[in-house]
Amino acid sequence: MEANPTIVFYGPNQVGIENRTIPQPEKGELLIKTLKTLISTGTELTILERKDVPVGSGWDTYGKFPYLPGYDNIGIVIGVGDEVDPLWIGKKVATYGIHAAYVTVSVEEARIIHREINDEHAAFFTIAEIVMNSIRRGKIIFGESVLVYGLGLLGQMAVRLVRICGATPVMALDISPMRLALLPEDSSVIPIDALDDDLLTAVERITKGRKADVIFEVTGIASLIPKEFKLLRNQGRFVVLSSPRGDSQFDFHDLCNSPSFEIIGAHNASHPVHATLDNPWTMRRDAELFFDLVANSELDMEKLITHRAHFTKALEMYEMLINDRSMAMGVLLDWT
Repeated sequence: MEANPTIVFYGPNQVGIENRTIPQPEKGELLIKTLKTLISTGTELTILERKDVPVGSGWDTYGKFPYLPGYDNIGIVIGVGDEVDPLWIGKKVATYGIHAAYVTVSVEEARIIHREINDEHAAFFTIAEIVMNSIRRGKIIFGESVLVYGLGLLGQMAVRLVRICGATPVMALDISPMRLALLPEDSSVIPIDALDDDLLTAVERITKGRKADVIFEVTGIASLIPKEFKLLRNQGRFVVLSSPRGDSQFDFHDLCNSPSFEIIGAHNASHPVHATLDNPWTMRRDAELFFDLVANSELDMEKLITHRAHFTKALEMYEMLINDRSMAMGVLLDWT
C-alpha cells in the first residue's frame, strides 16, 4: 500500500515527516487525497515553540507531543466508509484534516467546494471561518470605525471582511512594514505603524476624535491588551479574535466597568453546532460564503500567499518560521 507522508511535531522545535499507513475510512467517514494544506503560523507555531505558555493554561494542555499539526486541508474524496453516499467520491472538499497525503474525516466535517476556485485560495477557508464568526459576535454595523490590532493571517482577513460588512474607516495596525504593505488598496483601509509614539492621536485624527467603535485584538500578546483599550471609545466593543498567551495586568474598573466596554470572546468553537433560524451561521455555512466571495472576486487571497513549497520541503518551511516568521504570511504545502 502506498505510504502516507505525515508531518509530526515530536517536541519543542522538533519537526519530522513520517511515512504512515494510509488510513481507512470508518463508518460515516471520507478518505481524502490531499492537494494543498496551509500552515497556521499562529496556532501551529505556538504549539511547536512552546514558549510564553503559562503552566495550567489552555495552551499548556493543548497540543501534547507527539502532535499532528494542520487544520486547513484541501483534497479530493477517493473513498468512503459505511453508510456514506458513494457520490461523495470525486468531490473536492475543505476539511480540518492534518498535514498528510491522505486523511480521513467525518462527513459532517467536510465542506464541499461548490465553486471553481484556486485550491491555494480555498485553503484559507479556516481563517475565514474564524474571522467571520468573530465579526458576527462583534455585531459590526455599517459605518462603524474598526481597529484591527495585529495583521497576521487573521488580522488581514478581518480587515477585508469588516470592509465587506460596511465598516469605515478600518484602521489596520502592526509593527511590520511587510504586513502593512499586504493590506488591500482601499481608501477606507488606513495602515498605522504600531511603533508610532502617539497612537491615540493618530486614531482620534482618523475618527474625528471619536476613537474606534470596535477593536479586534489579533496580536495574541496578552501584555499588550490593556494598552489597546485606550484606542476604544466608551461603550465600544473589544473582540478577542486572537488566543492570547501570557499574563496580563487588567484593571476591571478602568478597562471595563467605568467606560462600559463590551469584551467579546470569539473562539472558532463558538460557532453554532447546528443551524437554527436565529443563527444559521455554522462553520460549514461560513465556508460556503467564503468560497462564494473568492469565486466572485470579492476576496483576493493571492496577495496573502508569501511561501509555497512541496511537502517534502516542509521541515525547511517550519525552520524558516521558527527562526523568523516576520516575512511570512500564507505558507502553503503542495501534496500533489
